[in-house]
Amino acid sequence: MRPAGFTPLIAVTLGALSVAAVAATTQPPALPAGWQSRIAALLPQAGQTVTLLERRPSISTLELEWRVASAGGDPEVLRQITLNAARGIAPTYDKRLNVSQEDFKRYIVFQNTLASTGKTFRLNVSRDVGRVTFGDAAYMNGVLKGVSIDLKTGEMRGPEGFTARPVAVPANDDPDRGLLVRSGFQWRMIGNNAQIGNGVRGTLNLLQLATGRVVLSYSRKSMIDRKVDEFDRELIVEYTR
Repeated sequence: MRPAGFTPLIAVTLGALSVAAVAATTQPPALPAGWQSRIAALLPQAGQTVTLLERRPSISTLELEWRVASAGGDPEVLRQITLNAARGIAPTYDKRLNVSQEDFKRYIVFQNTLASTGKTFRLNVSRDVGRVTFGDAAYMNGVLKGVSIDLKTGEMRGPEGFTARPVAVPANDDPDRGLLVRSGFQWRMIGNNAQIGNGVRGTLNLLQLATGRVVLSYSRKSMIDRKVDEFDRELIVEYTR
């Protein structure tokens, strides 16, 4: 969780999940045939055992390695930079690489990746023939509390009183673009009611990875009864269905 004001919140996931984000300025992909059954198959079962994931910063030097090798740069300097990057140490420019400082900055890629925290728990979720409803529990930190998804219409509803419909997430088989996604869905929840003092901006992703595992993430900022949550909250879990 991280402190933030309500107004400037960006309602899309970042880093490794950004490949799943559907830009508001583009037409979202049409929902595939049989999407209702697909959503139902990906959503967690009641009491689903999940692994808690977290974002971790990483540094990619692959493009830099190719550029330095073609320019005949010092391999020992490059090796040390690569080792430092693997430890999370930001690379510093060295002219012995035989590339300009501008190219050096261009070919270093800072990104977020998802990693397991090693913590597993049972998701507080109930399910019947028509709806999946989330509660709260240890490690969930209230992020999904009161969120539900209608299995017939696909409509997502939050405790703030607003709804969102799913859009299809395009498949991704390019590791340079983030998670390797086989298929998935995304809900963007955006609403504000000044009369009752409720508002929300959030994004829920439901993704089946190339490994067959499912990633469920919800990031949101909300206000209920004019009380603004002081944190941008996010929950990312992985499980098998």
